[in-house]
Amino acid sequence: MAYMIPETLPRGAKVTAGERLLFGTLKEHLPDDYIVYYEPRIFGRCPDFVVIGPDLGMLVLEVKDYTESTLYELFPEEWRIYNKQGEVSTVINPLHQARNYAFRIASKLKKDKSLVQLEGVYRGNLKFRFGFGVVFTQMRETHIVKHQLHRVIEPQFMLTRDDIKAIRYHLFPEVRISAEYKPPVHHDDQLLLSLHNLRAMDLHQEALARQLGDKNRLIRGVAGSGKTLILSARARLLSKEHPDWKILVLCYGIPLSRVLKSMIHNMTEEPEDLFDFAAMSAEESGNPAAKKHNIETATFHEWLKNTLRIPDAGIEPLLEKVKLGEAILPTYDAILIDEGQDFEPSWLELLSKVLNPETQSLLLVEDKAQNIFRRKSSLSSSTGLDFRGRSKILSINYRNTAQIVNFAWDFYRTHSALKDRVKEGSSVDGVEIIPPQSTKRKGPEPIIKQCANFNEEAAWVARAIRKLHEEKKVPYSEIAILYRVRNRYSYSYVDRLRKELDRLEIPHDWIAEDVHSKRAYDRTADTVKLSTIDSSKGLDFRAVFIVNVESMPFKFEENVEREVSLFYIGMTRAMEWLFLSYCKAQGFAGWLCEANQSKDMTNELKNLK
Repeated sequence: MAYMIPETLPRGAKVTAGERLLFGTLKEHLPDDYIVYYEPRIFGRCPDFVVIGPDLGMLVLEVKDYTESTLYELFPEEWRIYNKQGEVSTVINPLHQARNYAFRIASKLKKDKSLVQLEGVYRGNLKFRFGFGVVFTQMRETHIVKHQLHRVIEPQFMLTRDDIKAIRYHLFPEVRISAEYKPPVHHDDQLLLSLHNLRAMDLHQEALARQLGDKNRLIRGVAGSGKTLILSARARLLSKEHPDWKILVLCYGIPLSRVLKSMIHNMTEEPEDLFDFAAMSAEESGNPAAKKHNIETATFHEWLKNTLRIPDAGIEPLLEKVKLGEAILPTYDAILIDEGQDFEPSWLELLSKVLNPETQSLLLVEDKAQNIFRRKSSLSSSTGLDFRGRSKILSINYRNTAQIVNFAWDFYRTHSALKDRVKEGSSVDGVEIIPPQSTKRKGPEPIIKQCANFNEEAAWVARAIRKLHEEKKVPYSEIAILYRVRNRYSYSYVDRLRKELDRLEIPHDWIAEDVHSKRAYDRTADTVKLSTIDSSKGLDFRAVFIVNVESMPFKFEENVEREVSLFYIGMTRAMEWLFLSYCKAQGFAGWLCEANQSKDMTNELKNLK
């Protein structure tokens, strides 16, 4: 079943019977990783349908409910038809409408270099196919022949009412309707038309943000499902619709808070038309007032310290004072929380006290599988808000390749004590782990390496990074090294890694060194990032190295479930390449050793020495 935006069509005369028919057909018969937009706003105009699929590309469809009696005179450029009043009117050939939309979108997308072929015979073209066509929902093949529509629209650009019944055949895998049909081209960086790497998919976030409606909302999603992007889009939407509101955005980790702050800032600078990438005028860009917005972004503890000026231990006494009417708290008209699974019940209760009771605009985003602190909270009791019927499940992982998603989920399902609580439903207060659905984007299998000692392991990691950078053209900014344990007695794992990186002149930042380094985190800096797995939550990179895997589960950690979640989080930070290394086949490394023996882990870097 395809993902529809909006989820349902609005009621009223605006939506034609044919559009409802096609909407239901696409929703029912296309795969789960297809996204279908109904009337997205593009250049101030709204094409009827835009279909995006990883094995399809992008398809723009215009829908016409014309009948035999509608048609009067048909020419290649213009048609004369009978309108509802029975009068003859002139309209543009609907195929030209669809073509214009498709090529205007494509021309804008070509400005993003990551979407364009940089070499070869198709240099300068988009990496994916795009097409357009017309759907005649009230006409059959016999009508097309009778009225000779093939004279003004080539048959491969038309779908009839008969074709709608066989929509799967017509849309994939052959892609019958295509403006630029050619055999699929294989790329080192195989493109997924997804939330993360297609600018057009900002529409997806904006649409979801709008669908949430008002009042309190809960979003539960798997790793890589775009939860943070949706939260950012929601913050931007609220800021524009309510410029007088005070809006608070919170998360747990410092690096993620910096990413959120940057993401929200960039979104607030974008024009309303999401396909209009034209730069702001010099006058606008030089106006400081134009860059101000009413959104405060921080970690929960930063907010607690800087705004309420109390430590964690002061939360319970403050809540007691609030109950007795002895304390006055600031008020926020909207609060948006990322990493909600890591918030204590008392934190949520406190935040509910600073939420404007008239707006009740609370958005909570979480993933139970990433709950490394095992908070046991009841949303209804902690916040006093009812989330029943106000929750949304996001089960498709857009970030990772199918190989990484499946590998990480196999590990989690094997080791998690919560595996019996994996559900497809949408319970609110119960523990619910959502099984991820991968997209069809393929990539190399995770690369597993056993070394004799950590010195050898660190040297292997450094060489692999240089190879990725030089041969696969992966920027250093898109590479991270994650670790669970920093030091062992007199031996420092981080120091050894940094020495090897320095030896090969690979620039790097240790973003988890201290609070200052976390606050200084810059996603765009052209450096390899070294971080604990904890601090990598909410981040992603094209290539991720997890070292010293035998240190997990950490022997001094009583809660093994936390270690399971941490390793799962670390693996799902990798968008394309995942490297896992260890010296001793113990702990989670024992599972890696078995996986390596039972599965052909062939890949392009297997011969790395």
